Parts: sequence; structure tokens; C-alpha cells
Amino acid sequence: MLSRLARTNPLSFTRVRGKRRFFLRGSLALGVIGLCLVPFTWEPRVRGRSTFLPTEGHRAIDAFPLISRSTSEGLRPDPIDFSPEELRELNRRFGVHGPQPRLAQLFTEGIDQLQPLRTHTLGRLEELRPVILSESLRHHINPMLVTAVLFDELQHAKPGEDNPLAARSGLFSTHGPAQLSLGELVKQGLLPADATPEQIDEARMELLDPDRNVRLLVGKFVRLKQALGLSGQALLMASTSPADAKSMATLAYLHNGKLDYPARVLRYMQDPELHALVYGTRNPITSPLI
Repeated sequence: MLSRLARTNPLSFTRVRGKRRFFLRGSLALGVIGLCLVPFTWEPRVRGRSTFLPTEGHRAIDAFPLISRSTSEGLRPDPIDFSPEELRELNRRFGVHGPQPRLAQLFTEGIDQLQPLRTHTLGRLEELRPVILSESLRHHINPMLVTAVLFDELQHAKPGEDNPLAARSGLFSTHGPAQLSLGELVKQGLLPADATPEQIDEARMELLDPDRNVRLLVGKFVRLKQALGLSGQALLMASTSPADAKSMATLAYLHNGKLDYPARVLRYMQDPELHALVYGTRNPITSPLI
């Protein structure tokens, strides 16, 4: 029909084709506007049988490479999956929370990509390596768990936290490489609950001591293992036991209190550079001229 119209009246054909183009473009524009008007809402993340706490509506970054599947499929369950019942119980006993907001998670991921900061963090961890290994061995705590937590806390530390004046001022609530609070000293029986200002000041300086801070972090994991009913003599190994992996994810969760934190810690535990730092040996380079 259109070809016949074009032969008989070229001007009319041009008008019809123009109307068709206008109609198609208008429909496309209305479709785009309609999509923009659809409300986007954050739904609680559901992975297998687990959801986040009902008070949080943001998604956690799933950085751990294991996929959450049922054990009947022959695959390991994802250790960072927590059931609603587990989340409620951990929240009741330890006061943990859901994940940090999505924007904060993206900011954290961006910081992890800064190579100069990573190099500086690895240098600080190398200085702490002797006390990490000695304390972890003495208390049967996996040194990679300790190293991964320290890496995360050092990597994302706020400027000025190591300054004694800032610490004494009470500006920061956590201190040292592991970002521990005065409350942890109280829970470990090292500071009275009704401490005097002088005792609080001394405790803050104690937390600023790097070696002492690492010892307190290991002590915190010992305390949490006891609270969870885990064997104090068993060294948790995430690579060989799904139950141990879940326990280590829970310990990481209880240290930080945010639901997206265990995934980052378990990811750091598989970092080749961190493994080399903890378990490797450094041989001095000898000049061939000698």
C-alpha cells in the first residue's frame, strides 16, 4: 500500500513516513520515562536460606568465592550465609548489625584498590608478624584470621587515630592496629568497669601500643571462641572444614559487628601476599660479585 502511495503521491508518502517516525520516537520516549518513574527499592538479600537483619535494607558485597549451595549438590555451603535465627541470636547476645550501606561498601572496595596504601599496610603487618605468629600459636588462633582482620583495620583506619593527643581527647572510640575499644579491656578483665580517668587514659595508651594491641586482638578471639562454645585447643582451618570456615566468619562478624565484614576477612585470608607475609621466608639477595 505504501509503495502504491509513493508512486501516486510522493508528498503524501513522505507525510505518512514522517508520522510513523514521530509515533515510534514518541513511544520510545514514553517507555524510557515510564522506566524512570518505576520506584526502585532495596530488598533484603536472600541467599539460600538466609536474610539480613530486618532493620537493614542494603545488600552486602559477596566477595568470597565459594557459592552458597545445598550440601546435597556436593558443594560446600557458603560460610558467610547466616540464617535469620542465627542473626537474631547473634544480635541478641553480641549486638551485631546488618551490613553497612551500599555506598560505604563501594567506598571500602575503592580504598582496597589503592596500591600505595596496600603497600604501606603490608609493611606495617610485616613489623607485627612476630607477635602475630607467637600469640596465635600460643592461644591456638589461626594467624591468617588475625592477619586478615589487622589488614582490614589498618587499611581503613581513620587519619590521626595513632596520635596520643587525639586518643586522650576521646575523639575516637577505638584505637590501635586492630581498632579495639576500652570495652574489650573490660571484657578481658584488664580494666574495671568503673575505671578512673587516669586508668582510662593509661588504657588508651596501652591500646596504641601495636604489639599489645595484637595480643589483645588474639585475646578477643579467645574470648569469643569461649562464648560460642568452640574448643579453645582447636585451630580453626577454613580451607579444610566448612564448620571451621563458618566459625571463622562468625568470629570476624563479632569483631566488627557489620554483616558485610566476614566476606572481606575471608577474602583477605586467601590473599597470596598475606600468605607469603605470614608463612613465607625472606632470603637476602647476595650480589654475584661477592
